[in-house]
Amino acid sequence: MLYELRIYTIPEGRMQAMLDRFRDDTIRIFAKHGMNVTEFWVDADASKNRLYYILEHRDAEARERNFEAFMKDPEWLDVRERTERDGPLYEAIDIVYMRKAPFFQGR
Repeated sequence: MLYELRIYTIPEGRMQAMLDRFRDDTIRIFAKHGMNVTEFWVDADASKNRLYYILEHRDAEARERNFEAFMKDPEWLDVRERTERDGPLYEAIDIVYMRKAPFFQGR
């Protein structure tokens, strides 16, 4: 399994709009394309305006194929256009790919 940690830097005053978009649309559209969100967080220091989540993929090839389909999905394109009318919902995205350490038996 491949885990993708995505860290979004959100513009001042746009966090709630970003959270609403994930809650109302993005997570559901991800699922339609075989992408499972396993965890979701906001920074404990609200002044940092960061959002974190982990996507689970079967492997790197599935990640590329599914993400490409997601980015071309007409429903996603409509959601993105509608939710960014007042400006972008993120300034930057950092991505880290991870695999579970074999010795750890936790969740």
